[in-house]
Amino acid sequence: MARYQMSTRCAWPAATAFAYMADVRNFAHWDPGVVSVVRVPDSDDDKPPGFEASYDVVVKAGGTSTMRYQVTDFKAPTSFVMVASTRWVRSVDEVTVTAHPDGGCTVRYDAELTLHGRLSLFDPVLGMAFRRIGDRAAAGLRKALTGTPP
Repeated sequence: MARYQMSTRCAWPAATAFAYMADVRNFAHWDPGVVSVVRVPDSDDDKPPGFEASYDVVVKAGGTSTMRYQVTDFKAPTSFVMVASTRWVRSVDEVTVTAHPDGGCTVRYDAELTLHGRLSLFDPVLGMAFRRIGDRAAAGLRKALTGTPP
């Protein structure tokens, strides 16, 4: 299992930061490892994010691959969990937003990758690569959350 955790302080109101993070399509704006994100089915694009929403996330990993994420837990405006699973890997991502009395908030991102079966022997290698990927994503998220709220 490989895990990456980060948190960052944000001047945005917690509800604004949560809405930005909960719209998983925004991941393509701040995570350089994400090529694109499409809400599934396309007809649900106008539906607000929430429990059981699904997204096809195209990621760069050598080449590109698509992972279908589904929101499995959604507690607006504080947290959500999304899960993707392929033949080789399971990804569980949790976002938590904590409001501060000054009107800002802290955004915490916790991502866990688990290789299936015999591939789990490569967990140490995956962990090193995941740290590099996570560091780039964390830098992009910090930059996005210091800009003007959408």
